[in-house]
Amino acid sequence: MKEVILTPEGYKKLKGEVEHLSNAKRREIAERIRVARHFGDITENSEYDDAKNDQALLEHRIAILEERLAHARVISKKDVSKDVVSVGSHVKLRDVSAKETVEYHIVGSAEANPSENKLSNESPVGRAIIGKKKGETVEVQTPRGKALKYKILDIKAA
Repeated sequence: MKEVILTPEGYKKLKGEVEHLSNAKRREIAERIRVARHFGDITENSEYDDAKNDQALLEHRIAILEERLAHARVISKKDVSKDVVSVGSHVKLRDVSAKETVEYHIVGSAEANPSENKLSNESPVGRAIIGKKKGETVEVQTPRGKALKYKILDIKAA
């Protein structure tokens, strides 16, 4: 598995999710299985089958998250340059054609969440602005083929 880049906040959130799934969720599903066994023959017991399927999905999710944590590289504030855009930067961009300003927090792909303005370093915009300096203009090819131009107005360490 490739290296997973996380902010300290993202690492803490991922670790918390693993703990919740490993403890509370596992107990909940184990209880569902225990109760379902009392319904009779497990070969024709849909509650039992559902609980066992949920258990398999839960264990798969926990394994994926634990693997991400094992391959995580946590970016601290001191690792983030204020001169160039990097993972961990807060970047203010101006859409040249729409004349709109937007601010993004550049994060690794595991933490990306566009609704929270957390932009992956692997996204088209993220790839285009990584390594660029304040004042530079970048052109971004969107997946739909449209080209967007952004001017980097400000870079701050997160």
